[in-house]
Amino acid sequence: MPQKRVSYFYDPDVGSYSYGLGHPMKPHRIRMTHDLVSAYGMLNKMKVLRPRRSRPEAMTLFHTDEYIDFLYKITPETIEDMNISGQRFLTGDDNPAFEGVFEFCSISAGGSVGAAERINNGEADIAINWAGGLHHAKKREASGFCYINDIVLAILELLRNFSRVLYIDIDCHHGDGVEEAFYTTDRVLTCSFHKFGDYFPGTGHINDIGMEGGLGYSVNVPLKDGLTDNALQRVFIPVIDHILEWYRPSAVVLQCGADSLAGDKLGCFNVTMEGHAVCVQHLRKTGLPLILLGGGGYTTKNVARAWTYETACALGIEDSIDRNLPWNDHFEWFGPRYRLEVPENNMDDLNERDSYLDGVREVVMNNLHKLPFAPSVAIQEIPSHTIAELLGLKPDDEDEEEYQDEEDDNDLDARIQKISRRAYEGRIEVDSPSASEAEDVNLSDSETTSSSGSLNRRPTNSLGDRYSMLRSKRKFFRSSLLWDPEQSELRGTIAALYCGKRTVDRNSMANGWSN
Repeated sequence: MPQKRVSYFYDPDVGSYSYGLGHPMKPHRIRMTHDLVSAYGMLNKMKVLRPRRSRPEAMTLFHTDEYIDFLYKITPETIEDMNISGQRFLTGDDNPAFEGVFEFCSISAGGSVGAAERINNGEADIAINWAGGLHHAKKREASGFCYINDIVLAILELLRNFSRVLYIDIDCHHGDGVEEAFYTTDRVLTCSFHKFGDYFPGTGHINDIGMEGGLGYSVNVPLKDGLTDNALQRVFIPVIDHILEWYRPSAVVLQCGADSLAGDKLGCFNVTMEGHAVCVQHLRKTGLPLILLGGGGYTTKNVARAWTYETACALGIEDSIDRNLPWNDHFEWFGPRYRLEVPENNMDDLNERDSYLDGVREVVMNNLHKLPFAPSVAIQEIPSHTIAELLGLKPDDEDEEEYQDEEDDNDLDARIQKISRRAYEGRIEVDSPSASEAEDVNLSDSETTSSSGSLNRRPTNSLGDRYSMLRSKRKFFRSSLLWDPEQSELRGTIAALYCGKRTVDRNSMANGWSN
């Protein structure tokens, strides 16, 4: 297979969150996947990035302001008062207000949007974010273990650069949140292969095909229990091939929910690891820009196996990796066989009875034949950068960083220096310098143009020279930053970092520096 440029997004904090004791959703599965991918030596074959975490205002591109504000403020202690006894935003037991819920959502959304940005910029052919794929989240409420719909946010980012986007969902559950978001537009075609019947979320009927401008651009393939590899391929390949030929998408987003694997705790299909990965392999061969996202999957060891194998498929090395698992931090989880495999079981495939699968495929294909050829989009100039980026208001350290070892990430002095420098640079006012100061300022160094033509603003001089413009102050710790004894907010921020507090209010930090 020809080599592809693959970008892989991973935040080491994502596996530290917990939905609560007894909850089937385990974010730890993402850490298990990463450790297994690393043990196979795949990281040096990809561009491995730590995503910048999504901000609340970025999430409001799809979700409502009040819902995002609610997620930002909610804690396990305040859930009863803020959620009005489970009647607002978080309903039922599927979506608990666990500690750090907003940070977890920001990691998931940031990785998916970052993947879309890499595709938009032409920096990757395939982008992977196994922490994403949370397809049930709605515009103003959480649903089905999903709080923020990172898929919708990623597709919105793709639509800034691509005229048509194809979204494919192979999770055992219907991708209702994504379908609902694009139900009235022809710029996104959603196609979901899922269990239908007495099963969550209860949507995804074969006749749900969109409405208004999106009539015909929602494709649902309802399936029954026991779906096998052969049955999945018999319906997936012809349906997807027709969509690719007739709809002509410019980019593809594939949600690789692993609860469709055999033996999943909440799933009801009988698909093996290889059968699940056929979907990835088939789309890779098309050569279209591709984003691979996670999703469901509640037997954690099988989730890690499947996503590791599909990472190998993205790299085109699935035939060369050893099926005997290499040693890794979670090796004992994969017993008793310790192999890269998810075998099928003895379930009956109800899709083969009474020619059900053939009938579903025929109805779906008839609906697709009614669509016009490749809907057009008005040509217009699309800004490649936000206003904040063009004005230099976006801190440099908010860009995606190459993933480093967790030991480096825990260097508190380095973290304090980074955060404090951000606050310091945002505090300095751009005033006319005095004559003596003007001699030291080299304006030619204040702006640099990247190879892509984007403007990156930097401080008007080196950080040390800018300090010399200020009054002499005493220095604080090893950060080499100047401390104003008349202000006290930053002291609390630094102390919070040493005490392990995860979030920092940048506005309160900025108040700790003198003009």
